[in-house]
Amino acid sequence: MKNIIITIVISFLPILTFSQTQVEGVVYEEGTNTPLLGANVYWLGTQVGVVTDFDGKFSIRYKESYKKLIVSYVGFTSDTLDVRNPTKKIKATLSPKSNLEEVKLVARKKATSRSYIEAQNIINVSSDELLKAACCNLAESFETNPSIDVNFADAISGTRQIKMLGLTSPYILIAMENIPTVRGAAQAYGLTFTPGTWVESIQITKGAGSVVNGYESIAGQINAELQKPTKDDKLFINLYGASSQRFELNTHFNTRVSDRWSTGVYLHGNTHQEKHDVNHDNFLDMPLYNQINVMNRWQYTDTENGFVGFFNVRYLNDEKQTGELDFNPDIDKLTTNAWGSEIETERYDFSGKFGYVNPELPWRSAGLQFAISNHQQNSYFGLRTYNIEHNSIYSNFTYNSIISDSRHKIKTGVRFTYDKYDELVETTSFERKDNSIGAFFEYNFDDLEDINVTAGMRVDNHNRLGLFVTPRIHAKYTPWDKSAFRASIGRGKRSANIFAENQNLFATSRNININPSAEGNIYGLDPEIAWNYGVSYLQGFNLFGEKADVTFDFYRTDFQNQVVVDWENSQEIRFYNLEDESFANSFQTEFNYNPFTGFNTRLAYKYYDIKTKYQTGKKIKPLTAQHRFFANASYETPIKNNSKWKFDVTYNWLGKQRFPSTQNNPLEFQLPNYSPNVNTVNAQVTKVFSPKFEIYIGGENITNVRQNNPILGADNPFGSNFDSTFVYGPIFGSLYYAGLRYRIM
Repeated sequence: MKNIIITIVISFLPILTFSQTQVEGVVYEEGTNTPLLGANVYWLGTQVGVVTDFDGKFSIRYKESYKKLIVSYVGFTSDTLDVRNPTKKIKATLSPKSNLEEVKLVARKKATSRSYIEAQNIINVSSDELLKAACCNLAESFETNPSIDVNFADAISGTRQIKMLGLTSPYILIAMENIPTVRGAAQAYGLTFTPGTWVESIQITKGAGSVVNGYESIAGQINAELQKPTKDDKLFINLYGASSQRFELNTHFNTRVSDRWSTGVYLHGNTHQEKHDVNHDNFLDMPLYNQINVMNRWQYTDTENGFVGFFNVRYLNDEKQTGELDFNPDIDKLTTNAWGSEIETERYDFSGKFGYVNPELPWRSAGLQFAISNHQQNSYFGLRTYNIEHNSIYSNFTYNSIISDSRHKIKTGVRFTYDKYDELVETTSFERKDNSIGAFFEYNFDDLEDINVTAGMRVDNHNRLGLFVTPRIHAKYTPWDKSAFRASIGRGKRSANIFAENQNLFATSRNININPSAEGNIYGLDPEIAWNYGVSYLQGFNLFGEKADVTFDFYRTDFQNQVVVDWENSQEIRFYNLEDESFANSFQTEFNYNPFTGFNTRLAYKYYDIKTKYQTGKKIKPLTAQHRFFANASYETPIKNNSKWKFDVTYNWLGKQRFPSTQNNPLEFQLPNYSPNVNTVNAQVTKVFSPKFEIYIGGENITNVRQNNPILGADNPFGSNFDSTFVYGPIFGSLYYAGLRYRIM
């Protein structure tokens, strides 16, 4: 692997050390001598070109074979210059075109889109896409996106778990405005702590992400951009109610305090206090809960001097109760009277980012990100206690500039993180402090036509992971019109928080066994290290006169060292390190088509080949469907008198999933090797009465698919065969909801 890194670095040295003769000049408007910002300058018959800067200046590389220089600008007559002396500075003037005819450009904004330009494989999800479903929180925001898999972690907590490339969320860097947020103690429930209405857009990056954001991501990155006080509505109200007796309220208040300061107060509350037991196993199908979530967000904007900043203060209180129907926490807590569980979380956050763009040299900018948080969870599951307190400090400084011209961009900076964990696992305490400091450098070459390459490397020194290097490379090539071929390779390294990430183990009777490694110092285990490789091809085309595109993705994750979570013995859960034996292959194809105005369709198929070498042999990853099919159709009627209808339907098919072995159980507690297939249908109808008011109704799992008996040993929850983790599909059945949105702009 060391030889691979050296080869990669050497291959990019010619780009990084690029030095050739440059032709310099400036472009003005004829008659006024006003510099033209953004004028195109390129050599005739080549793809070598640059764009003028704020002062109309440019610098373009020169070869003896280059003779004629083209200068063009929208709304101006282009000019062709003969270059005989490359050392002489060029002064070009362009004259405005006269008698221009009016041209109307009409385009439909896509709710979900992929870039044909970027080097990274990024899926952009707008607020329009989020409104296709209820999206009460971030965990529920991926129901209409085939790149993210959503399923329940267990039959007790009601927690939704996401996967990308077949790997669970700990292998995904999940950030809010590029600040890592869902990590550490927040890993299990953190996605439910961000209300859906707070989210402006989501960026999903497949494969190795940018080194700017850290070294931990392995399968990819998810970044959620929050609503901006200057762009969000002055008042926004969202009311939601479901047939399960779940109710939610979201309210946004935004106001301008001064010419440069704006602020917003975001309030969220949800509650569910109705007991449901559809499958009659004497356990709640979904927990009882209350959540209060408050954020105060400030925005500072000084465009004249190039400053912008966002600062957030947030408080969260989340309470869940689940277990047997007759469980009363006041008298049954931590007793064998009835099996029950309570999970109480309190969290404080202070975060922000502050950026500067040089007004005279706009390609030079700098940014500072920081976050401080305290996360405390007190919980018990039957007779098992799990408490965790996590204090975290994060800071990241980034500087952006160009080399020679705007085709060569660089990012560099430093990052510092500090994490303090205090855990109580039943009767055993685990305490540790993690801190790291690192520096990164990222180079981007974009010829503005066919090639876009980003090569990055970071060096970090971690008190537990040691000194290590993280290289990552992304490349995009455009072989022909409306196409993008991408390839990426990158390394990731992380500490596995084995209890916080696998809290569903506490809702079982399994014994916990940790097999320590020789030098492991994170619960006695070594850190996880993996390489991710990927290729992707995007092709846009016209089908029957309307736009369509098709995508093919293949990604492979090779673990050099993995913390294996072994469920294969039904009487215990084991944690141990394994080297060079685990891999995850993910293939996805996606087809998008707009057959007529307002109607969008999306079809996707995914295949997973994920295997781990357990101590009992190499096996397919449990409870992960190898085959998945996804279909989504949405339609918006034309706007008439400021009103319209919106319809959305999503279909998911999941193939069979392997159950962990239950052969050690008595016969009545044994499961087959595989689960049955699962089919679900979700739908929503929205009536927009005006830009200010709309109502929506919808249904989840309309076909009423249910997993019968999802809990093993439910009749004896304190016995040796109790296990609530064999979940492959819906438990509650059909759920219907309605809501309204009101805004003052």
